[in-house]
This record gives sequence, structure tokens and C-alpha cells, in this order.
Amino acid sequence: MYRSIASEIPRSPGFYLLPSASIWITLQHQRCVIRHISSAARKRRALPNAFPVLDLPLQAIHQHVYEANHRNSKTCHNRYVQLNKKVTKGGGDNAIARHTQRNRKLLVKDRLRLLLDDEDFLELSRFAGLGLPYGDIPSAGCLTGVGKINGLWCVFIANDATVKGGTAYPITVKKQLRAQEVAIQNRLPCVYLVDSGGAFLPLQSEIFPDKNQGGRTFYNEAIMSAMKIPQVSVVCGSCTAGGAYIPTMAEETVMVHRIGTMFLGGPPLVKAATGEEVTPEELGGARLHAEVSGCVDHFAWEEKEAFEYTRNIISTLNFTLPEDDDKEEERPLYSSDELLGLAPRSYNYSLDAKMVISRLTDGSRFQEFKARFGTTLITGFAKIHGHLIAIVANNGELSYQAALKGSHFVQLCDRRDIPLIFLQNTPPSAAVTLSVSQAEINSNRIKAQASMMSAVACASVPKITVVIGGCHGADSYVMCGRSFDPNFLFLWPNARVSMTAAGYAGSLLHPNSEHQQDEEDIAKKMQSKINLTLEEESSAFFSSGRLWDDGVILPQDTRRVLRDCLEIIKQKQYQLSKEKLQSGILRI
Repeated sequence: MYRSIASEIPRSPGFYLLPSASIWITLQHQRCVIRHISSAARKRRALPNAFPVLDLPLQAIHQHVYEANHRNSKTCHNRYVQLNKKVTKGGGDNAIARHTQRNRKLLVKDRLRLLLDDEDFLELSRFAGLGLPYGDIPSAGCLTGVGKINGLWCVFIANDATVKGGTAYPITVKKQLRAQEVAIQNRLPCVYLVDSGGAFLPLQSEIFPDKNQGGRTFYNEAIMSAMKIPQVSVVCGSCTAGGAYIPTMAEETVMVHRIGTMFLGGPPLVKAATGEEVTPEELGGARLHAEVSGCVDHFAWEEKEAFEYTRNIISTLNFTLPEDDDKEEERPLYSSDELLGLAPRSYNYSLDAKMVISRLTDGSRFQEFKARFGTTLITGFAKIHGHLIAIVANNGELSYQAALKGSHFVQLCDRRDIPLIFLQNTPPSAAVTLSVSQAEINSNRIKAQASMMSAVACASVPKITVVIGGCHGADSYVMCGRSFDPNFLFLWPNARVSMTAAGYAGSLLHPNSEHQQDEEDIAKKMQSKINLTLEEESSAFFSSGRLWDDGVILPQDTRRVLRDCLEIIKQKQYQLSKEKLQSGILRI
């Protein structure tokens, strides 16, 4: 019967039969249905957040600790503001005037305003370069971070020519390599704003020869291109010697007329070698490279036009972003300002880690895992701005049971593909062995911690670490310290980073009983000296100045920073083409 009816229906272009429903629909209608289904898939709801609420208000018993921590946080905040002002000035008023008036170039912050969608970007390692043996290099002479360009999160590396003329110091190279590492790890497009006079030659031995020095920048560019990580370069200043390879190895390059120059050796070197006098524009200007050498793909008359070109290039990338979710945000029950009083001034002033968690997560909700086992480590699930995350937080010494729990939890999250957030506040020194029974306890603890180290190192899920207190000894490795390759690692201003905390050096020095008095006197002097060194070198700002982290963030900004990191990490799933090629793009 079905066949006889179907045979009588006239066939015409654009129609086909749905046998199950015995009806005809147009291909146009089919496309609408498919679009509706795909749109519904993009808007598919996550599972509801039904986690228990952590109702942990401040109690009277906490007040003296809270107030002591708050006073210390204010002191740290003042130091943060002081250093921030210093960094904001770049190379100083004279250098800024020379850069903008004589050279007629935009400042880095103005360039970023033209490039990025807004000023709400995640800056990395803002205090890098301060307090170094060879002097202060504000922001290491370059700004790096992750910001949105046409809605797409991109890494940017922007030289600041007001700082030492854009000269690259060892810390500059280290900061640029870290930014490239962030781009590689999170598959983020990378934009280079080049305005540099090249390497600082007196320190060439720390810039040029080793594996993770200057040449690694170009190696990374080639690898990133092969990984299909887009790279765009804007030559908006001097681009000399080795630096000239940055734009020539990028996939697309924009150059600004009469401002951008690119050559291996500048006019003074040409004159010294050949006696010929040549202008920078004739030797390596934008017109030459756009029309003759082919090193430049887009010629811009001015900087504003160059950044319009760059934004347009980013819009050609093969990403499909999800539609914006207008769902109302579920804020924590408690003010983020209370984190100032929960940031421990020392390990002895630590309050329950769940109090910190309740001021970071959506609705202060937290589904704890193994709540009654290994209680000195808090593990569980929560959401931050709608992103499902797993939290691992120190709540005391990392005992045998706590480390076993941590191993189980990290592997569980790796299996479920849930990002891990570590809130690190480790003990100020290692456990001392004073008896046979204590030795057995410590041995078991070491074995369990080794298991957790392995679980953390091998976990393939994204990892974000925030040092909210101490970062000391081997416990800091277990809690995903810098050497365990977290996607991002930030410090609170009160944080301390060292092998052991100041005041605990005595646990490392033991006098010889045969010469006890003399040994004790020597040991006390050594302890005093080491403790002074630890006090100075364990500061969060000392750490950040040397790029041991991705920056110092204020406690009250932690939830926003974590939100940005989670969005950045998530973006790579929206790139349509990810297969690695045999080589990157070659300019022929």
C-alpha cells in the first residue's frame, strides 16, 4: 500500500520522501531542522549544580587570626601597589616622551587597546624583571598575556621600547618563552608586537647559547605552526638581528610604514662594513619588505591600520565559538574581600581551607570527596562561573592518608576530564625523624606523596595552581608546583616560596655532639644568615620577579582570574582543525 501511494506522488527537484512519516519535506526545511538541532546542541545544558553549600561564616574564635592575616594582607597590598606603579611607568617619563614624540610611536598599552576587544585581559608575570642582579627591567621589557581579539582568546607578546629601548635581557627571553609555552599548552593563537633593538650583548652568554634561551623562540614558532597554532606578527618598531626571524617565521605579518624596520644589521653596521650610507627605510622598511622581499604580507600606513589588519586576520581563523550563555551567574554567599583575612600571614595563621573555597565557588557549593579520610587535604568538585572543576587544597600537613586520597582523586578527575585547581599552602619545613616510629611514618608518607606526584605529573587534564600561603619543599611538587607544568600558576601577595620557610633553617642543621658548644655557636650564626636569606628570597615579589610563576594576583581577584583561565583552557576544543603537520608554513 505504501509503495503504491508513493509511486503516485510526483518527483520534483528539492523534494524527497521520509518513509517513516510518509511525508514530503523540502531540502530547505531540512537545513533549517539541522541548524536548529546544532544550535540546540551548542546550548545544551550542563548538569544542574546540586552540590551542598559550604555555610562557613567567620566565627568569633577566628577573629584574632583573621585580623592578623588582614593586617598582613594590607601590608602586602601596599607593596603590590608600589611595584605596580613602578611597572606602569615602564622606562620612565623621559623614555616615554622620546618614544611617543620623537619616534611617533604608540605606547604598548595603547597598542593593546587597539588590538584587543577590551582591557579586561589576563596579564602574565607583570612584576617579572624587578630586583634582578643586573638591575630592574620593568615587566622584563615586554607585556605578555591572554586577551580577546574578535571574541577569540589569543596570547600576545608585546615589546616595550620605553624600557632599555626594547633590548632583550635574559629575563625578557624567559618571559617570551613562557608566553609561547602558554600558547602551545592551551592551543591559543599568538600575536607578536615587535619593537626591539635586539639582545643586550653584555649578557649574551645568558641569552644566546643554551636550550631555553633566545633560539628557542624560533624553534617554538616552527613547532606552533606545525601544530596549526596561528601566529601573527606586527612590526611596529625596530626589528634587528635575531629578532627579524620572529615576523618572518609568523604565518602572517603586518608592518607599519616609516615606523617598522627589519634587518639583520642596521645602517651603522652597513657603513662600518662597506662604507655605504643607507637609511633604515631603504635598508629594511615596510615598503621594501611588502614589495620586494615578500617578508611582509600587509602594508600599513599607520599603527591604527596595522591593528585593524591584525584583527581581520584573526577573524579568518578556523574556530567556531559557542553562542554566549546569558545564564545568570551564581555568586558565592560570602564577599571575596574576606579572602584578605583568610590569606595566612604564616602557616600557623591558616584557617580551614573550606572557608577559602566557599568564597570562590558558585553559590559557595562544594561536593567533597572522601571527607572523613585524610582530612589534611581537601578534595572535591565545584563550579566557578559555570565551569565544572575539581579542587585540591592543603588543610594541614600532607599525611600518608591525605596523599593516598589525593592520588585517588587526581586520577578520578583525569578519567572524567575535569580541570584541577590546586590551592597550595604547604608546611614550612619537612617532617623531622626523631625516632624509629617517626621514621616509619615519614617513610610511608614519602611513598604516598611519591604516588600522588606521579598522578599529578601524568594527569592529562588542565591544571591551575594558586599559592595562597606557603610553597615549601617537596609538598609543593605534590601540589603541582611550577616544575609539574600547570597551565597557570599564580601567587597571592602573602605567599612564600622556598625550600623551607624563614625561621625553620635549624631543622636542616644539627651540631656534632663531640664538639657541641663550638658547633652550636657556628650553627646559630649559619641559621641566622640562612633565615635572613630565606626571608628575603621567599617573598612572592622576589619569586615573580624571576618568573617562577605567572604573576601575583590579589586574593579578591582570584575568582575572576580562575574564570578567565578556565575559558582560555576550554577554547581549544572549538578549533576545527588540529592535526599536526610535518612542518610549519615556509615563506618561499
